[in-house]
Amino acid sequence: MKKILLVVVSLVVALMTACSNSESTASKKTAEGNGETKELKDVSIMLDWYPNAVHSYLYVAQEKGYFEEEGIQVDIQFPANPTDPINLAAAGKVTLGISYQPDVIIARANQNVQIKSVGAIVRSPLNRVVFKADSDIQSPKDLEGKTVGYPGIPLNESLIRSMVKADGGNPDQVKMVDVGFELNSSIVTDKVDAVIGAYINHEVPVLKHEGYETRNLNPTEYDIPPYNELIAVTSDKTWDEEQVSIQAFWRAATKGYEFTAEHPKEALDILLKHQDEANFPLVEEVEEESLDILLPLMKSEEGFGSQSKDQWEQTIGWMKDAGLIDNEPTVDDIFVNMTE
Repeated sequence: MKKILLVVVSLVVALMTACSNSESTASKKTAEGNGETKELKDVSIMLDWYPNAVHSYLYVAQEKGYFEEEGIQVDIQFPANPTDPINLAAAGKVTLGISYQPDVIIARANQNVQIKSVGAIVRSPLNRVVFKADSDIQSPKDLEGKTVGYPGIPLNESLIRSMVKADGGNPDQVKMVDVGFELNSSIVTDKVDAVIGAYINHEVPVLKHEGYETRNLNPTEYDIPPYNELIAVTSDKTWDEEQVSIQAFWRAATKGYEFTAEHPKEALDILLKHQDEANFPLVEEVEEESLDILLPLMKSEEGFGSQSKDQWEQTIGWMKDAGLIDNEPTVDDIFVNMTE
């Protein structure tokens, strides 16, 4: 009889524990607001790549509870391929995607993808023409007669042509070679004289970490407009239906950025805890240098994420002149400025 009672008591305790755990799990989807509990709204964001320094502010906002304070629960996802952030955001499969301003302009202008930017993350090109420190290249004109490797993306060809032309050179005398994403190895092995498509916050510090010193040319110094390297995008439909949640997300993301700017070491420690070690392991030294490069390029006196009509018009105009788009999309349709 005592054994039966013991079993019954054990079952009751187990059930109570299970209910408690269930309630604990459910409480993760609620937050305290104005003295009462409220359900969190789901918001999903797809990164442009695996977690790295540029995403530190998101993981800070998540760990510090900034998203919950704004009444949202954020699911941070990684893309299976580079087009996923735009495609899945456009299809409403994710609330937001992190992508590149030129790619969003091409999608809207050439394919009529109903997508818009809701915030600028990195406010200047990270893409550079990179070459060894002992190279005789001093300006884009010096690329004449040389071989430039690139990852097969038309934007990079247009950047080279525009830069060389602006510097008084002949773009037709530059040999472009598709090296895929073997940018660093192409420089190290002298397969090419320079590469474009290499980023100053990734490829450059990685090469330095491996013992290779480089120099680079900034496109914005040669008639390329200061386009936003990374932006957050959503579909027109999602913006219409979930504007309040997206605005809440951006307020929390701004807090995450401000904390990252003030406490970069702690922010980096948080990022490193969330790295995808299996697919994209991070080197702390590289990410620390990357964050130092990124933070000034993410700052805006008008507020984190601010966007201007003039900047969009300049970028669209250059892309039209470069032959990257056939028609110019309506600027008012392609972005919203949430910092106004």
